[in-house]
Amino acid sequence: MHTLLVILLVIVSIALIAVVLLQSGKSAGLSGAISGGAEQLFGKQKARGIDLILHRVTVTLSVLFFLLTIAVTYFKL
Repeated sequence: MHTLLVILLVIVSIALIAVVLLQSGKSAGLSGAISGGAEQLFGKQKARGIDLILHRVTVTLSVLFFLLTIAVTYFKL
């Protein structure tokens, strides 16, 4: 059981890294670094299309990552 959970954890980790790297940056350059925080807090842009799908997959994989990590430590004992 422990080996299966570790294998699943490695697969989810690689998938999470890939999905995060596929996402586009919110802003680029120095001007984006200065005004990017205010735009994210006060802006009304909604993610659409592939950005929305990547965001949902990222959230799902991150929750799965944490659950698998807890399960690996629980079943190891």
